[in-house]
Amino acid sequence: MTKLSRRNILKGGAAFAAGSTLGAPMIWAQNIKDVTLRQFGTGVSNLNDVANKVKEDLGFTLEMTALDSDSVTQRAATQPNSFDIADIEYWICKKVWPTGNLQAMDTSKIKNYDKIVGIFRNGKLTPESTIAQGTAPHTVGFTEGPDGKGFVDNESGWMTLIPTIYNADTLGIRPDLIGRPINNWSELLNPEFQGKASILDISSIGIMDMAMVVESMGEYTYPDKGNMTREEIDLTMAIFTEAKQNGQFRAFWKSFDESVNLMASGEVVIQSMWSPAITAVKSKGVPCVYQPLEEGYRSWGGGIGLSAALSGLERDAAYEYINWYLDGWVGGYLMRQGYYSAVPETSKNFMSENEWGYWFEGKEATDTITSPTGDALAQAGDVRDGGSFEERMGAVACWNAVMDENQYMVRKWNEFIAA
Repeated sequence: MTKLSRRNILKGGAAFAAGSTLGAPMIWAQNIKDVTLRQFGTGVSNLNDVANKVKEDLGFTLEMTALDSDSVTQRAATQPNSFDIADIEYWICKKVWPTGNLQAMDTSKIKNYDKIVGIFRNGKLTPESTIAQGTAPHTVGFTEGPDGKGFVDNESGWMTLIPTIYNADTLGIRPDLIGRPINNWSELLNPEFQGKASILDISSIGIMDMAMVVESMGEYTYPDKGNMTREEIDLTMAIFTEAKQNGQFRAFWKSFDESVNLMASGEVVIQSMWSPAITAVKSKGVPCVYQPLEEGYRSWGGGIGLSAALSGLERDAAYEYINWYLDGWVGGYLMRQGYYSAVPETSKNFMSENEWGYWFEGKEATDTITSPTGDALAQAGDVRDGGSFEERMGAVACWNAVMDENQYMVRKWNEFIAA
């Protein structure tokens, strides 16, 4: 028997009491339009265009709520009945999975599972790749079975999240206002940019940016940036607190829009940034570069998790949505913002040869490159900052992470922000 929750008793819902809807296309078609799935996540991927396209292609309603990363973590961990789909990052999964608020997902139901890039399956982009420090997605991506509570280090057939989106992050700069090459993470604390630098105020991500800077300055080399000791946290915070007290930072941003406004206005010339924020600044006609740095990138990945309470028709709709998500349309949309799709090859079908060459292969644009909304981002002859997919994702130094000393780190982070 399929368990019928209150939200599953839809028009004609009794027809589903006998079992799953799969294999019952007629009933499915009649009832799917009555389904509403509630999704939340960060503004990075909770996009109205995606919700509109789901309605058009699949027939059901996707209600999206965009929150900052800390609020996403809190909601996923403490309000299991407030959502159907959690669109979260892998470091957040490390905090949320142990609560039991998400259900394991059967990879045999994922049509393009075999085409998902190796980063999410065994941690390696290529067989020769070194696995980066921090919470690498594959380390929290699998559980032992349908009722799994822990993480396993193999492709078990049961995923905690189905991967969707990821990128190699670095510093954003205003080349027109800086007027010289920027090649190292240490430039974030260069006194030359006093009062014109910014770092993001999300502790689990910000501390990784800090660690990249500390190593770049030659102050310290961490055995594992993604799992610092208390002494290492103290050292890192001391360096940044001193810089803060010397007036290095103009601001600490939490939301995508804040980072765009700081950069577009010229109040900040170098800062932690996300790829579509660069896209948004460029679309305003303001020069902005996602600067490749010698020490490599800080990376992150996200995926779709299903509420433990989801069952019946709605769970079937959620799997339908995940398969649609990996089928290419969303991937093409995300790639035009500078992100990567978990199944790049399907995205290619929804991109022009020029777009695929520019965004994925690191080739010179042969014509104007536009954002998903049609704003010009690059012209013929331009090359993507950092080059190809292999060059960028192959130079990842660390992943966003949750440390064993997470509570201590968060306390010290809050002291830094308040200092």
